[in-house]
Amino acid sequence: MSRLIVVSNRVPEAGAPSTGGLAVALRAALEAEGGIWMGWSGRTCAEDTTPGFSLRKTGAITWALSDLTRRDLAEYYQGFANGALWPLFHYRLGLTEFARSDSAGYYRVNRLFADRLKTLIQPDDLIWVHDYHLLPLGDELRRRGVGSRIGYFHHVPWPAPDVFLSLPGAARLLQAMTGYDLIGFQTPLDAQNFEACLERSLPLRRAGPDLVIGPRRLRVGVFPISIDTPGFARRAAQAAAEPALRRLKENLAGQRLLIGVDRLDYTKGIPERIGGFRRFLTDFPEHAGKVSFLQIAPRSRSEVGQYEVLEKEIATLAGQMAGEWGRLDWTPLRYVNRAFGQNVLAGLYRLADVALVTPLRDGMNLVAKEFVASQNPEDPGVLVLSRFAGAAEELAEGALVVNPYDQEAISHALSEALAMPQSERRRRHQAMMQMLEDHTVFDWCRSYLSALELRQSLPERMPA
Repeated sequence: MSRLIVVSNRVPEAGAPSTGGLAVALRAALEAEGGIWMGWSGRTCAEDTTPGFSLRKTGAITWALSDLTRRDLAEYYQGFANGALWPLFHYRLGLTEFARSDSAGYYRVNRLFADRLKTLIQPDDLIWVHDYHLLPLGDELRRRGVGSRIGYFHHVPWPAPDVFLSLPGAARLLQAMTGYDLIGFQTPLDAQNFEACLERSLPLRRAGPDLVIGPRRLRVGVFPISIDTPGFARRAAQAAAEPALRRLKENLAGQRLLIGVDRLDYTKGIPERIGGFRRFLTDFPEHAGKVSFLQIAPRSRSEVGQYEVLEKEIATLAGQMAGEWGRLDWTPLRYVNRAFGQNVLAGLYRLADVALVTPLRDGMNLVAKEFVASQNPEDPGVLVLSRFAGAAEELAEGALVVNPYDQEAISHALSEALAMPQSERRRRHQAMMQMLEDHTVFDWCRSYLSALELRQSLPERMPA
């Protein structure tokens, strides 16, 4: 295989062990043939200072880390990427904030990354760009004469054309994405939406499986991301010794455990989920005192005002639940605003009777897959899953699939999950686990890179 260059907004700490499945898989791919991982260093500097750029090698991997100015961070990251693109991709038009200065900063940082990456590229390199922060990077590299194969993977949903094209400058972004050879999505619907956006915005013709737009040629593919399935299963089986888990099990005192694990984000449907749990206790009061719902939601993007509002809303709902349903010997909802390591999470998943994974919209949602992989196959828990999570495409045979906006549906799914006999739980879990064992994050990485490596160096790939 050719040398691999991975580009992402954030980069795992150089030299530190990777914990997330994605980071583990990408590191394994980089170490196999030697490669570079480039992105933002996490450091900022003043506007009148040239951002630093450092190279550091550990083993076969070179870490290429670029600083940003404080203005870059405000416009590129906080402004355009997270203030405009993130809500837009998750169908939240009412939260989409567009400022031309932010758009200018977004393209400026992508040009900065392209300038710095250009100095590191060798002719046969494979370049793999990740996520919505870097949509124009392929085009910027082409403008600098880079002829290597360049792929892009979109980790979040791609919305329908009427949603995406409401963004000022949407056609410019689509045109920039034609600089890639292979664009990967999580689900067939995401790929279809993207192609529909292209067809409505740019002069496009089809040449077999390829899309030809002017002098450029690209291919769109579906590559559902997954997890380190055997690794998560091992962690869950070994987690019983964790002191925190032993204490939780003692505190539950025989209660059934429901669990939700999410970043604190308005796309995750946490208020709607709490409403569904409250409806469950109203509809099925015989469960009061017999179930406990643990919602873990570590803070994210605290600099964005909408997230502060969301945190207060969830804390208010949790307080109302305690006031309405709580007893001296029973807390119906435990709301925790901190992150836990993967070992503890795997143990919590295994301890839980039901996982509520009900985002309003999600590219994949790996929590759903982690929960399934963590279960005791002899006595597994039940997954309640949003129909709007990408994972529903693969786990529908075993999960209870719900509309996350429908609190009554969540209530009845919880009742069904808690009453489900062991034989049915085992059948459902086996179907989901088979899929996860056949499609790990390492398979995802290999399948994407194999498809990118097969792309030919065609004249159509180069700008006119």
